[in-house]
Amino acid sequence: MVRQNLGELLDEIRYEGDSVVITKRGKPIAALVDIELFERLCSLDEAYMRLRGELAQAFSNLPPDAGMVMIDEAVHAARG
Repeated sequence: MVRQNLGELLDEIRYEGDSVVITKRGKPIAALVDIELFERLCSLDEAYMRLRGELAQAFSNLPPDAGMVMIDEAVHAARG
């Protein structure tokens, strides 16, 4: 279906902001999304990976148990 209607699908995505989930045997395997959304997702992924690396480095000398205590305290504080 995608091969036969690719042009139509791309127009929907471009002009209407829709996204299309592509399935194979009923399972989602890919998605067609607007390029602006794709670029935002890539930017968020890069920021996440950078933050993850910074946190890993900042807490590299902290014993795992102490880290879990900090996480539990942060979750408790966030939940109020």
